[in-house]
This record gives sequence, structure tokens and C-alpha cells, in this order.
Amino acid sequence: MNEHLPEDACAVVHGEPVPREHVEAVLAAVPVRDAPYQGRGELRDQPPRTRSQNTTPLAERSAERQRRRWATQIVVADVLARRACEERGLKPPEPPAARPLTAVPQADVAGLGSIVAVVLASSPAARTLLTQLEADQEIPERATREYYEHNRDRFLTADALRSGVDPFGTATDADFLPYEHVKAGIEGELRQAAGRRAFFSWLDEARADVVYAPGHEHPGDPSHPDHEHRH
Repeated sequence: MNEHLPEDACAVVHGEPVPREHVEAVLAAVPVRDAPYQGRGELRDQPPRTRSQNTTPLAERSAERQRRRWATQIVVADVLARRACEERGLKPPEPPAARPLTAVPQADVAGLGSIVAVVLASSPAARTLLTQLEADQEIPERATREYYEHNRDRFLTADALRSGVDPFGTATDADFLPYEHVKAGIEGELRQAAGRRAFFSWLDEARADVVYAPGHEHPGDPSHPDHEHRH
């Protein structure tokens, strides 16, 4: 029950209080206008702090509460990742000197969701865990071959591309890069995708037992009125 949380904690992870000041540090590091809020099942673009013709004080307060919940997830995910690395005997690199959390490629936000994208950009432990999860994935030969067969347009030769060959119509075998030449690349892409899915599954399971202080719940938690969880 969250009434037992220490007053200065935003959450408790396996009995370990997580200081609110860590959330404040994330909020300070990510200006409102820069926070990458659009992506995989997370939040929409973050509303601006300043009032505009289309916002109300109530909407602004709601947006700020959601922003705080979003930042809490960044902090909690880092704590969970550090614990997971310790349990697996992994040693993340030492974090660099304080750096802004704003340089997150939009493609990563779109593909990973804003929370995971920022966690991976800012947490050495999360990146170390993801690398291990990717390495653990077994990609069967059949999956690699099927990807090659079903995505022929990706493997046209340079000459075929220049000639405008239709990969699904007039192309012949000579218009495609040989399977053996692209097999390693395909396998790497499939392993990366499988590793990311494993990371999402790990995070969903790991944060299931986290206890949050009021105002720091997951942004998509339907138990609070401001919840925002869009797919």
C-alpha cells in the first residue's frame, strides 16, 4: 500500500525507496518542449508549459502530472535495469558525466515508445541488459530465409535498383543479392527485434510489483483520472 512509502520517495522497488529528487532531475534535464512523448503505446506529444489559446489551467495541470509520471517511469526503469544487471552478473559501464536527455532520435521514440527510448538513451544498465537480451535470442534459419523471401524488395542489386526493376513482377534471380550475402544482416535485424520484445516483456514484468507514491503512477494507469495510454 502506498501509504507506507517514505515521504520523500516517488516509488518503492523491492523494498528500496526511490527518491523523488531523481524524478526532479529528469524533469529538469528534459525541457517540456523537447520531451519525446509520441510512440509505442505511451503518451502523445507533450503539451507546452506555457498557456496558449487552446489550453486551460486544468489541462496544464493534467499535462504536468502526466509529465511527472512519465519521468518517474524513466527513473524506475533505470533502478529495475540496475537490479537486473546485478542479478545476471552484468557490469554496466560507468555512467558518463551528466548529459541532457533530449537527444533521442524520433525513430527510436516511434519504434520503442518515449519511456523505453529515453531509458535506453540515458541508462547504461538498460543498454547493457538489452545487449544481453539480444545476445540470448536464437534466430532459426527458417525465420531468416522466410524474411528474405517475403521482403524481396529490400535485396535488389544496385543495377536492378537503377533500372527500376519490379521486385514482385519482372525481376529475375539475378536482380537480387544472394541469400548467403545478406543472411548475417537479416539475422542481426531479427535478433535485435527479438531482443527488444524481450526487453519490453522484462520491463512489464519487472515493474508489476513497483509501488508508486500518489501522483507518480504509470501514465497509462487507468486508476487515476489523467491516464493517457494510446496505441
